[in-house]
Amino acid sequence: MSVLHTPVLVEEVLNWLRIRPEGTYVDATVGTGGHAIEIARRLTTGRLVGMDRDPRALEIARERLGPHERQVTLVHAEFSKIGEVAENLKLPPLDGVLADLGISSLELDTPERGFSFRWAAPLDMRMNPDSPLTAEEIVNFWPEKELAYLLYKNAEERDSRRIARAIVRARPIRDTEHLATVVAGGRKARGRQRLHPATKTFLALRTAVNREEEELGQFLSRTPATLALGGRMIVLSYHSLEDRMVKHEFQRLAREKSFRILTKKVILPGDEEIRNNPRSRSAKMRVAEKVATAESSAPEAWS
Repeated sequence: MSVLHTPVLVEEVLNWLRIRPEGTYVDATVGTGGHAIEIARRLTTGRLVGMDRDPRALEIARERLGPHERQVTLVHAEFSKIGEVAENLKLPPLDGVLADLGISSLELDTPERGFSFRWAAPLDMRMNPDSPLTAEEIVNFWPEKELAYLLYKNAEERDSRRIARAIVRARPIRDTEHLATVVAGGRKARGRQRLHPATKTFLALRTAVNREEEELGQFLSRTPATLALGGRMIVLSYHSLEDRMVKHEFQRLAREKSFRILTKKVILPGDEEIRNNPRSRSAKMRVAEKVATAESSAPEAWS
């Protein structure tokens, strides 16, 4: 079983980053290093910092990026900590930052991590194994009302109340396979479905366990200060809620005249990439460029 993640929209990422051989870049969700390898290959005296909260992914990335160790520094940290990492490493203003918000194949294809309903696996779903909250705690101990709200808020699950009721009645939920079966039985039948009935429930649980909404919000608010003028921020998202957060934050930055949005239309994978990598089908890429500092973009004070 391969644990290497096939990076999404690689050529598009490289083109929009406009990599300079002497530039400084951050891959804030480096994973197993798919995008990072391609960035590092284009650097000479430049530097790439790769961040990730999954220590196993960093081990694989470190091995894969070995030939580029002079250009690459890897850091075990959540991507929301980008400001701290840049400060601790004394990085110059960044020429580009990439964040790929997708779950990696390493996590999906490792049964014991509990991210997939394809196996009977522990209800874990933690990207960082040191995090205290697991999916098992939410599924087996949260009140029905809180569970229903979570499914609706984090995944826009229309059957959130029915599913929450089914889960509570079936407790204790033993594993991911048991959970998927209970969720499928709790949903209202609507004819042929493109997605597995448990897809949204697993998404909602994963995002809650890993505090993904909070992490993304902090990343989006902290990254602009790390960028140089002309520096670019690229975000790849995979579901509507996180894409909406990125879109709205880019629009806010544009209204403040500190950034300009370069992707007026969101960038999507082509048919060939989707055929070769079906997991890319829901990807959306947005790019913004820093055009002013916070001080220079602020309105002048009255004298």
